[in-house]
Amino acid sequence: MKQWIALVFSGVLGGIITLTGSQFLNTEKSQALKTESNSYVRRVNAPSWSSNVPFDFVQAAQKATPSVVNITAKIARTSRNSQEEFFNFFGGRGGGGGPVEGSGSGVVYSENGYILTNNHVVEGASELEVTLADNRKYKATVVGTDTRTDLAVIKIDATGLIPAEVGNSDDVRIGEWVLAVGNPFDLTSTVTAGIISAKGRNIDLLGKGASIEAFIQTDAAVNPGNSGGALVDAQGKLIGINTAIATRTGSFQGYSFAIPVNLVRRVVDDIINYGTYKRPYLGVTILELDSDLAKELSVDASQGVVIDELVDGGSAQYAGLQVRDVIIGIDGREVKSVPELQEVIGRAKVGDTVNLKVLRKSKSIMVAVKLREQKNQ
Repeated sequence: MKQWIALVFSGVLGGIITLTGSQFLNTEKSQALKTESNSYVRRVNAPSWSSNVPFDFVQAAQKATPSVVNITAKIARTSRNSQEEFFNFFGGRGGGGGPVEGSGSGVVYSENGYILTNNHVVEGASELEVTLADNRKYKATVVGTDTRTDLAVIKIDATGLIPAEVGNSDDVRIGEWVLAVGNPFDLTSTVTAGIISAKGRNIDLLGKGASIEAFIQTDAAVNPGNSGGALVDAQGKLIGINTAIATRTGSFQGYSFAIPVNLVRRVVDDIINYGTYKRPYLGVTILELDSDLAKELSVDASQGVVIDELVDGGSAQYAGLQVRDVIIGIDGREVKSVPELQEVIGRAKVGDTVNLKVLRKSKSIMVAVKLREQKNQ
């Protein structure tokens, strides 16, 4: 699977793009909708957790699209880097020794010009241009980036912008309708629909170690150029930033991945306030619990996170956590996987105290951990 994952930042700014595959998917989905009750288009039966919620593709799209921008990045061809290889894979524009040029998406975060996007959209760029939904163009500067979450904040000199209304990614459910809004293949303000297929998905896109991957997986069509664009819920509220697709061809083949907005907010707020993400950490090396490991550790659980090593001087060591402890909860929330734990810790602030529910052999205990800042990142 790892070799199938592609960042959805497009170097394709010219030439003929074959859209047969995505046209088939959209047509098939449209026909399926027509054969069902009109309530799927205008209103779904509201689940118990959200009564009388209107669902209208048109209304959600109209609410979300003014907040999604197109980002054009020019990258000087000073040396071969990951971005240049990516552009070459997609046939990017910019030959000889001139700059490589590609496009991605971004989401307006504040009315005074802060825009959030993916780090891989702006990484290494010598020049950034932002085109708003109403076609106004601005030069942009990078405020800060974080490679471990693949997030970035850029700024344009503008006021009166329409920021996205931020939702709550913790509340979204598998099977819930969502819309992806962005600029695939440089087709501005494109909207596609799908459902949430999974949450807390780790696709090993950003590498192991300090990276945080707990993606929202959807089947809304996302293609090169969608990177940094919005994933919104049925009310047009931002719940994620579209980042990657699972593909063998470089184009959409069924699944896309978005960074949950609750993590996005923590990272970008720090970048805006401090210029960098102040990340708290536990100071542990961790493994995912499975049935064999549970038997070896003599714990009555089938899901959780096992502490394999403690970092000397880390938060976990100071709190009294031990190697072979199994973390199954944090602040009253169940923890079933490594991505879940990493996301929750990543959303906390340095100095916060989190309460971990831990299985130590046959006993369940609570351990309070004061989070320290990760240094030498």
